[in-house]
Amino acid sequence: MILHGYFRSTAAYRVRIVLNLKGLKAEQISRHLRKGEQRTPDYLELNPQGLLPTLILDDGEVLTQSLAIIEYLDTLYPAPALVPSDPLRRARVQAFVLSIACDIHPVQNLRVLQALRAGGFSEEQMNAWAADVNAQGLAACEKLLSKEHSTFCFGEEPSLADVCLIPQMGNARRFGVDVAKLFPKLTAIEQAALKLPAFANASPAAQPDAE
Repeated sequence: MILHGYFRSTAAYRVRIVLNLKGLKAEQISRHLRKGEQRTPDYLELNPQGLLPTLILDDGEVLTQSLAIIEYLDTLYPAPALVPSDPLRRARVQAFVLSIACDIHPVQNLRVLQALRAGGFSEEQMNAWAADVNAQGLAACEKLLSKEHSTFCFGEEPSLADVCLIPQMGNARRFGVDVAKLFPKLTAIEQAALKLPAFANASPAAQPDAE
């Protein structure tokens, strides 16, 4: 398999974690987001959205969108399972995941920030807005876990919720959010996850294209 990503892409980070959890290997090709390498003609042939990540399977089939890629991998390689079998627990994990993947991450990614910049926002204004999006979103995530008393988001083993949470915590820090002070439960989960090789080896700093 070939994974087109970027060390700082939170969506690519999710896929790297899952590949590690499943014990799968993929060649990594870096697409430098700030240099616009996700918009080159050859890449747009693979992924018409010009987004990361893209996973090319062994047979040449192409998958895009991190959650779709992860669902595919979890279906083909069900151990360890990333979502609970119990319908209610499954729905709660999915709600947590979507709160990050649909409500926090998209509105402060590079494409949106570039649009704000083009609209006349200063760097200070953009960063403040991105920080606020992260802070509000993660505050809701902290509350969603208020009745959970486990090492990870929804149990004693990592789930898809943790796969999405850990990259977003790093993203929040990049914009100056004091996650340790504001979100003690999320921070404790992050610390537990990063002790696992699957998470630590997927972190941005551990990638060959890290800057």
